[in-house]
Amino acid sequence: MLHFVCTPIGNLEDMSPRAIRVLREADVIACEDTRRTRALLTHFEIPRPRDLVSYRDPHEARTAEYLLGKLEAGLHVAVCTDGGAPGISDPGYRIARLAAQAGHPMAAIPGASAVTAAIMVSGLPSSSFTFKGFPPRKSGGLLRFFAHEADREHTLVYFESPYRVGKSLAAAYEALGNREAAVCIELTKVHERVVRGHLSDLASAFNDTKVKGEVTIVIAGNHPAFVQGPEMG
Repeated sequence: MLHFVCTPIGNLEDMSPRAIRVLREADVIACEDTRRTRALLTHFEIPRPRDLVSYRDPHEARTAEYLLGKLEAGLHVAVCTDGGAPGISDPGYRIARLAAQAGHPMAAIPGASAVTAAIMVSGLPSSSFTFKGFPPRKSGGLLRFFAHEADREHTLVYFESPYRVGKSLAAAYEALGNREAAVCIELTKVHERVVRGHLSDLASAFNDTKVKGEVTIVIAGNHPAFVQGPEMG
């Protein structure tokens, strides 16, 4: 059996009893950073499994093949990340596809997610949204990233490096106009904060500002109720 286990994105109280049980019963645990996962296992008094595997982007395909072999051998495999849901801007997709093709049963163990947490506290529409992971670093690619969303009414959610928040917001303002948005920092952690406003104000507020921690940004869709016109600027 292959389990995808959500782990806390900050607050350890968000770890579910089911997640703890599945990790305790796993023969193999695949994770991003084995040091982070060891600390998680220690906190919840979960014995270290016989096989703790690093499952990171550069070697995801090779590790997925290794995990498939463990499933073929009849072992229970659990996949987790440093925080949040496996496969959501983190490794997980390749082993899920291989396991599905081979007919192995899979189960998702729901839990914390920065995507859904950010939408809930953003104050923006949540009935329809698109999550796009991390945007490109270069200016041209960044503008195209937002331009693809210019005519769509759904809410946009994405992750951003703490070093590029101001640049990202400025590009969003240029491509999308002055929409309402929310910058969610360190969700569920001690220093959690959410800064809401229009993109013009947020781009100015975060320009050359050093942000500490993980960042999720939520931007309203192309709807008059959430876009500030030029005459109101």
